[in-house]
Amino acid sequence: MIKTQQEYQFTRQLVKEFEQSIAALEQDETRRSHDPNGWELMKVSLLSQLEKLKSEVAEYYSLISYDSFTPIVLTLSEIENLPQILVKARMAAKLSPKELADLAGLTEEKIKHYEDNDYEDASFLEVKFVMNALDIQVQKGEFLVPLDTLRRTPVTQNELLSSSHSS
Repeated sequence: MIKTQQEYQFTRQLVKEFEQSIAALEQDETRRSHDPNGWELMKVSLLSQLEKLKSEVAEYYSLISYDSFTPIVLTLSEIENLPQILVKARMAAKLSPKELADLAGLTEEKIKHYEDNDYEDASFLEVKFVMNALDIQVQKGEFLVPLDTLRRTPVTQNELLSSSHSS
């Protein structure tokens, strides 16, 4: 997720470089004829990365150009994505980290740190302060608890981290 203007500019430059790489690959008839499978794999890989970058650029632009007087609906499919909702809401509201910090009763440094680290070490109370400052309202807060298959053994930290990174 792109969070700053600097990241936005950098990602736009990457998009140009990927487009140039794809164009160069398409012109490489020697590689295409000598290693068609490798050529196709490379092309698909580059196109996949390009689409991901373009999607991130479009999302960032959409957030920073959003009408800040119109409510925005941001969806959360996994609780691990809550930090992204907080950053997206701040961006759509056109608030700087300092402005959000002032509204939430936190410091600008904390907000920047939390956003840089996806709120990893923010307390639940600090997340609530940010949510209140952004006036985030949960409308359909459904959580499924599958009691019939509930795990009865402790979850290790490695299991938890690996499952959240694969989402």
